[in-house]
Amino acid sequence: MKNMTEFKGNWNEVKGKLKQKFAMLTDNDLLLIEGKQDELIGRLQVKLGKTKEEISKIISEL
Repeated sequence: MKNMTEFKGNWNEVKGKLKQKFAMLTDNDLLLIEGKQDELIGRLQVKLGKTKEEISKIISEL
């Protein structure tokens, strides 16, 4: 995954692309709270049924 500073800087763009790719995701699913990146990844894992590595790959490819 991109480094967290770059990730946070582009978060609005990434969030929009994730919502386009996975229509079932909501704004609440994609809340990025400072220090809670692992929780966000875990939430995406549950919602999308993918591994942490798959989620990281999806995000880095956006």
